[in-house]
Amino acid sequence: MHHARATLNSIFATTAHRAAGEQAPVITWPLVCGPKIAQRTSALAYVNGELAVRVPDKLWRNELQSLSDRYVAALNQMSRQQVKSIRFVAPECG
Repeated sequence: MHHARATLNSIFATTAHRAAGEQAPVITWPLVCGPKIAQRTSALAYVNGELAVRVPDKLWRNELQSLSDRYVAALNQMSRQQVKSIRFVAPECG
């Protein structure tokens, strides 16, 4: 099973790189975070090794920030572009 996952990740990385080039981490985000989180978040941009992700509020930002190392590792397995960090962006409240 591990071999199949590695093969699928490699195929996806190649496809994402061809389709999005430098923005591959943006299109990879929904696969890395999973469908439930992808419904509530969206990758905005990838610049200089940082992926910016919009989140619904500060609570989501804090929760996902605690998981950012896991997400960075997964993004780097699925994308040819090196992701160094994720910046979770919450709307300003009031």
